[in-house]
Amino acid sequence: MQKAQSQEQVAAPGAVTAFARFVLCGGGVGVASSFAVAALASWIPWVLANALITVVSTLLATELHARFTFGAGGRASWRQHTQSAGSAAAAYVVTSVAMLVLQQLVAAPGAVLEQVVYLSASALAGVARFVVLRLVVFARKRTQAPAAAVGTARPVRAAVARGSAPADPAKLCYAA
Repeated sequence: MQKAQSQEQVAAPGAVTAFARFVLCGGGVGVASSFAVAALASWIPWVLANALITVVSTLLATELHARFTFGAGGRASWRQHTQSAGSAAAAYVVTSVAMLVLQQLVAAPGAVLEQVVYLSASALAGVARFVVLRLVVFARKRTQAPAAAVGTARPVRAAVARGSAPADPAKLCYAA
């Protein structure tokens, strides 16, 4: 009980801090993943290596985001993992569509143009993913936020002496 209460009292980081952590965690996992895919692809087909590393890196990044980026106070739940995987899949679709559009618009794009388009699409998808993770996946409970934010709301306790209340609940309404 004490641990649960202390986790609830941990303040969520501000948007700028959370975004910096998001970039650090996500970027770190992304760089490590690129090396892991290359290493694993020497043993198995690249498509399979990429799929396996994508699953592992998404799980790892979600855990890092739960514990560090958004200050959720513990491990990510299965719901959070599922929602995070959905946002990662959407980001993958955005980057893939951007590259397909480039291929349709430019007959033979150079490596620099491809990188600019891919990285731009990745950045756009990353910002959108950050917003989804912050506002949906790792959002704090909204019911507790207003009372804590205002700081003036205090619980009121009613005290009733044992002998002062009528034994019959119906007399509570008609006692005069």
